[in-house]
Amino acid sequence: MGTFTGKVIIVTGGSSGIGRAAAILFGKEGGKVVVANRRIKEGEETVKMIKDAGGEGIFVQTDVRIAAQVENMVKKTVDTYGKLDIAFNNAGLAGVFQKLTDESEEIFYAQIDTNLKGIWLCMKNEIPVMLKQGGGVIVNNASITGLRALRKLNSYSASKHAVVGLTNSAAKEYAPYNIRIVAVCPGWTKTPMLWEFTSNPELMKKTEATVPLRRMARPEEIAELVIFLASDKASYIAGGGIAISGALDI
Repeated sequence: MGTFTGKVIIVTGGSSGIGRAAAILFGKEGGKVVVANRRIKEGEETVKMIKDAGGEGIFVQTDVRIAAQVENMVKKTVDTYGKLDIAFNNAGLAGVFQKLTDESEEIFYAQIDTNLKGIWLCMKNEIPVMLKQGGGVIVNNASITGLRALRKLNSYSASKHAVVGLTNSAAKEYAPYNIRIVAVCPGWTKTPMLWEFTSNPELMKKTEATVPLRRMARPEEIAELVIFLASDKASYIAGGGIAISGALDI
């Protein structure tokens, strides 16, 4: 019996990186995983990886910025599996390194639209299902920049601070109803979002030198924390932004 046998889990942004790693781990532990993201090919590839690892899953094309698509994601989950136990709201947009005075309104609203509104829409649709069934767990993916701002990541940092605030407010509101809500705050992680860094050895070396552990995280390391927080082993953890950054946050 796996940790999540019989559990139904949504993972947004499941096409790559942390989302894909978490989706596969949930599947390996017996979960029925709904992979939700915009890119069809990559989302279906994640589902195949889950099944190849002995798990079960489906893909639902979803843009978390669009209310109707988020509503459909949750409806499809319940229609297919009858419930929703866990949600890992992971979909997000990478930050753009610029001075605040050089940022455009388009960049600002793009960060807010995906990173903040996307998670708000997900919780808005996930929580009613969990209330009806008597509980659930939601893990939101924020960022270390939601705890400790970095220079030239103004809009991104603002959106991620807001995710932590939204998580904390919702955690207080719904903890009495047996719904645990918590945020993870990863530091530098080797994902496709960081292609500019991982494809440039010099930049990669400089970036890793800023981390006390002197390396970036693997997506699987972040996913392991998500898996723990979603499990019964973390039954008394509700609210907060939990850093996983190689000591970059302190």
